[in-house]
Amino acid sequence: MTYHVVSEPSAVKEVMRRSDDFAPTNALTSVVPLTPATLRILSKAGFALPPVLASATGERHRTVRKAVAGFFTPAKVAAVTPRVRELTRHHLGETATALTAGPVDLALCLARHIPPVIMAELTGQANPPLEELKKWSRDSLELFWGWPHAERQIELAHSAADFYRWLRSEVVASQGKESLFGVLLDTGLSTAEVCSLGYFLVIAGQETTSQLINTALYRGIGLGRQEWAKLAIAENASHHVQGVLASESSVHTWRRRALHDTELGGAALPAGAEILLELSGRHTPDSPPTAYSLAFGYGLHRCLGAKLAELETMLVIQESAAALPELELAGPEPGWLRLLSFQTPTTVTATRILG
Repeated sequence: MTYHVVSEPSAVKEVMRRSDDFAPTNALTSVVPLTPATLRILSKAGFALPPVLASATGERHRTVRKAVAGFFTPAKVAAVTPRVRELTRHHLGETATALTAGPVDLALCLARHIPPVIMAELTGQANPPLEELKKWSRDSLELFWGWPHAERQIELAHSAADFYRWLRSEVVASQGKESLFGVLLDTGLSTAEVCSLGYFLVIAGQETTSQLINTALYRGIGLGRQEWAKLAIAENASHHVQGVLASESSVHTWRRRALHDTELGGAALPAGAEILLELSGRHTPDSPPTAYSLAFGYGLHRCLGAKLAELETMLVIQESAAALPELELAGPEPGWLRLLSFQTPTTVTATRILG
């Protein structure tokens, strides 16, 4: 696939603003073509992703967006602060105990635990067991935003099919309830449409935030013990997280497609042109303080969970620096998940050096 890459932040905003010229119809399309064998596995599970939110436009998109936004209002997001602190402190207590025996992986014992619980409590939708949720999330991201070969696609498709079956059972059981899926059904969406929205919303609501926490922990501890300890101050933790969002957000690119022959920055783009928007990593030192927010998109399709993800990450960083100011990175450089639109260190191994 050949993309017209848009890097300059103002140009990225222009593409997202010009919804009549550039549409998100390719937002959830697999980066590499899925093989017939892969498609058969998905088809057998009834897997379907009709456009609803991230890949939709128009009045239907606005109706669905309004329904989803009701679960993530500023007041509701702010109200989860005590719960995020409670969960973080609980897992930090277990982490501190584990550190007495040697280095620990903070991605495993801390970052992965908080976002799923918060997402479930905000939306009223229960999660599958954590191990299944994380496997399904990672596999689906690789299937749609990675470059899996044919045999790997088969493995990932079985995982995606299992995820979809679980999701469909949750959607059916949500009829008449005040949960996210129940409210979406009440808007007139079909079961397939709610499954389509839920498939990636469940992932976006927790996996990408866990990935962001991983990066923020890794970069924060990597500053050295003195600077890491300073992140126990809320203002410092917030500034650190915003810096990570601006430089290497977990969702660092997103896609658009030209609806017709058009022009962007003096370049002619034919109808159907595939566009890759760089959301993170292109801000300069003199960028405005709000530049980091482009990591969550812009305009009609700005991430509805932006403030939640930022808040959760900031609180985890602040609480971790306060509870464990003596942390240092340990072991070799971590491996990184590198997909078209997602990135994170796969481990954040740290040790506690006292004295």
